[in-house]
Amino acid sequence: MPTVLVIDDNPSVATALEVLFSLHDIDTLRATSPEDGLATLAGNAVDLVVQDMNFSADTTSGEEGQALFGEIRTRFPDLPVILLTAWTHLDAAVQLAKAGAADYLAKPWDDRRLIATVENLIELSQANRELQRRVQRERKQRSELEKNYDLRGVVWNDAATERVLTLACQVARADVPILITGPNGAGKERIAEIIQANSSVKNGPMVTLNCGALPSELIEAELFGADAGAYTGASKAREGKFEAADGGTLFLDEIGNLPPAGQMKLLRVLETGRFERLGSNRERQVKVRVISATNADLPGMIRAGSFREDLFYRLNVIELRLPPLSERPGDILPLALHFLGAEKSLDDGARAGLLAHTWPGNVRELKNVMQRASLLSNQAMIRAGDLGLPLATTTIAASNDIEPDRDGIERALAKAGGVVAQAAAELGLSRQALYRRMDRLGIARP
Repeated sequence: MPTVLVIDDNPSVATALEVLFSLHDIDTLRATSPEDGLATLAGNAVDLVVQDMNFSADTTSGEEGQALFGEIRTRFPDLPVILLTAWTHLDAAVQLAKAGAADYLAKPWDDRRLIATVENLIELSQANRELQRRVQRERKQRSELEKNYDLRGVVWNDAATERVLTLACQVARADVPILITGPNGAGKERIAEIIQANSSVKNGPMVTLNCGALPSELIEAELFGADAGAYTGASKAREGKFEAADGGTLFLDEIGNLPPAGQMKLLRVLETGRFERLGSNRERQVKVRVISATNADLPGMIRAGSFREDLFYRLNVIELRLPPLSERPGDILPLALHFLGAEKSLDDGARAGLLAHTWPGNVRELKNVMQRASLLSNQAMIRAGDLGLPLATTTIAASNDIEPDRDGIERALAKAGGVVAQAAAELGLSRQALYRRMDRLGIARP
């Protein structure tokens, strides 16, 4: 149950407020002086303060209320304060409202307006506190992640990315194959590097093979090596990636492009650690940690008969799904500034344009956009027009008042767990303004 502290030296005022609040399931604490009020705040969890402007007899200047408000603001900067004032103190109350007071009400107050104000402020205060706790929790988790693991200088600020990084670090030392899924350009290879850097074989080699960059007839030779004469052009024996990665990690990118014969041999290596080079009957033994990645729908390929189901389950002991950049909006600006470098920065229009773009090419596209903007702009400040993004996006980005659409509002509500006040804060709107937009768009109120 929320709690309101009433600081007023008039017992009848405190009693009237206590009765009013109790009818709306709000607890009330009382204090009759500024000193008593500050002591109560120090020892109790309070959601909101309602304070008078005068406490001494025959005093009407409001100076005591101003001093109390200033002290509350200093000690409890996020605590909402409603001022109760006579009309003679209205100017002072207005000035305090400009200094951060949540609202001011003249005596005698209107019960309905007071309750509406109190309930709105309590909801917003609780949402803000939960947001602060979440931010502090995320900062602590990030600090521990950076302290305990080698993250290879990865840049991120989105909770979705942090979940992937956390899981990657947790499973890094487990001697099992890992499959990283996600769209092209999202950063799957960087996740593989982080796994290797925190694994038990971090001092061994890390070898990479892009299975989609070679003709299918050469992939087996690349993986397992070949003896001289094993195929046209093989004039001498060569070792494959498995031999090169012995004692370390082999990263197989675009694993969905591996041909059927290669899939069968890969399955055997994963199960036994044994293989033969092409054109050889001599069996070789290796100890290799395999990390694979794909943007393909492997379950769909299994149904179509183009990918082995047993290999899929062998590769997929642990799956890490790296979302597209559009699902990690918190990463966009940190990555953009990282790619841009220290010598240039982004104005508000450019920042809005970057956030409005859908990034079908993911992090790779963002990197290219920032490098191009840096090269082509002669100014230290990058503007929306310098980004070369589609006109519709930059037009929106140039505006200082981006109107949230239905999808944006629904995403904000989902992120806030249905707390309207928190979603409104995320969107830069008041609670009532968000309600109006929800009603206009036909979005049900939580």
